[in-house]
Amino acid sequence: MEKDLKVSFYLKKNETEANGKAPVMGRIRIGTTEASFSARTKVSPSLWDTRSGRALGKSQEATRLNRKLDDMNVVINARYREQFHAGKNCTASQLKAAFQGISTNQATLLRYFENYLQEFEKRVGKDRGVTTFNSLKSAKNHLAEFLKTHLNMQDIPFTSLTGYFIEEYDYYLRIKLKLSSGTILIIVSRLRRMIKHAMNEEILSCDPFYEYKSVYPKPTQKYLTLAELESIINTPFTDKRLNLAKDMFLFSCFTGLSYIDIYNLTDTNIVSAADGILWIRTSRQKTGVSSNVPLLEIPAQIIEKYREAAPNSKLLPVPGNATLNKYLKEIAAHCKIERNIIFHAGRHTYASTVTLSQGVPIESVSSMLGHKNLSTTNIYAKITNQKIDEDIAALEKRIEGRYSLIQLEPAS
Repeated sequence: MEKDLKVSFYLKKNETEANGKAPVMGRIRIGTTEASFSARTKVSPSLWDTRSGRALGKSQEATRLNRKLDDMNVVINARYREQFHAGKNCTASQLKAAFQGISTNQATLLRYFENYLQEFEKRVGKDRGVTTFNSLKSAKNHLAEFLKTHLNMQDIPFTSLTGYFIEEYDYYLRIKLKLSSGTILIIVSRLRRMIKHAMNEEILSCDPFYEYKSVYPKPTQKYLTLAELESIINTPFTDKRLNLAKDMFLFSCFTGLSYIDIYNLTDTNIVSAADGILWIRTSRQKTGVSSNVPLLEIPAQIIEKYREAAPNSKLLPVPGNATLNKYLKEIAAHCKIERNIIFHAGRHTYASTVTLSQGVPIESVSSMLGHKNLSTTNIYAKITNQKIDEDIAALEKRIEGRYSLIQLEPAS
């Protein structure tokens, strides 16, 4: 029965567009039944080989097109085998519907994504963060727009996902939308999460991300150097909004707390230990992991400064994250810091400049940052040249005069 299926592709030359490209069509034949469908792609007739039903040559355009058509052929044959092994006789039109995901009982990617978001939202504020929820929601919207505008589809069945689909989505984000590699990395990682969940639930048997390689953005310095940090500390601002942004940012630099965890602080999070030292004890909203940070002089002064200004029993009057990032650009310009600084740089600065560079063990820093393991802390931990210089100088001082080289007699 499987030998009855024939899949071919042809060019619809009578619909050649002004740019010289014509739409590629597919044709399914099963016995005496036949159904045509759009391959949702176009190619110049000069590149098309009618006999093979494929593009000619090894150009990037030809390679991409042929891979897409090969993937379609594989999926159509897989859907046909499913029907065959289920003991069903199907026509070309029915197989076309199964291939395109028209059947309502098929698990589809966007519907699955939406259901996942609904369940995730119920846990926001408990063991899930609102920032992650918003990121997932944004990724879902990008996916929906891609399906609608690029593929002319409202949804796509999991069974129709291929490596080519992932590559086309990456191309859409990178070339059509012109998003940065860092943004694309986040969006695609959210899609990858859906794929992993679907595979765990045995909705999907093979990973369309199998051959996909992420493009990582060029690493940039996220922490402030000691000189940059001191510049912000010592630069006065008469503008109240910049002064507030500066204080909130410094609070993060000297506590390592993220924006949302600073926003959530109340008086109950300030605890005095038996030795009289004050600590900030809280649980990270993002992960639920506890975080215990000693209250240093600068953040203690900031708390006292704004003790009567914070609303709703909060410890600090923290503006919106986007607002703070906007003001930090102005602060950086005032302080002659010629690179972009965002609020999250405060957390990196605490890890690199304030603690590790001053000799605090990475295990202690990991605990204060509320990390589950050291591998996460290593992302934040950037040992500065100043620290390396200090360590080498200390080593030289310790070994000074302890060793002497044996003077060898010159060879005669």
